Amino acid sequence: MKYLLPKRKLKRLKRVPKNKKNNLPKDVIDSWPEVFNNIEINTVPMKYLRSVLIYFKDGNVWDIDMTKPKNKNLTSEEIEDSIEQILYEYDDHIVNVDFELNVAKVKHDITKRTKYFLKKRK
Repeated sequence: MKYLLPKRKLKRLKRVPKNKKNNLPKDVIDSWPEVFNNIEINTVPMKYLRSVLIYFKDGNVWDIDMTKPKNKNLTSEEIEDSIEQILYEYDDHIVNVDFELNVAKVKHDITKRTKYFLKKRK
């Protein structure tokens, strides 16, 4: 099974309005202000998402856990396509979508790559 939902023509997703200085939640910025305070995020790799929370008009909330995919054979592109399809199919019923970052993983990877970069430059 390649896709979780039948393939449909996707319409363009709505852009999230950007804050003047930063588009990250305060709790994310507070976890590592030296880095997160001065960056603007436009895209996030799937490996850094902890969950996707979809809020519906009727009060229901879908929490899609990105750390433990049910089908381990799906690629990140296929998972992304499936989430896009869900957002498209339920667009008229969705109030808000939150993407929860795995801040610890982002912090770990940035620190690791920075150490490698600085070590290589010596």
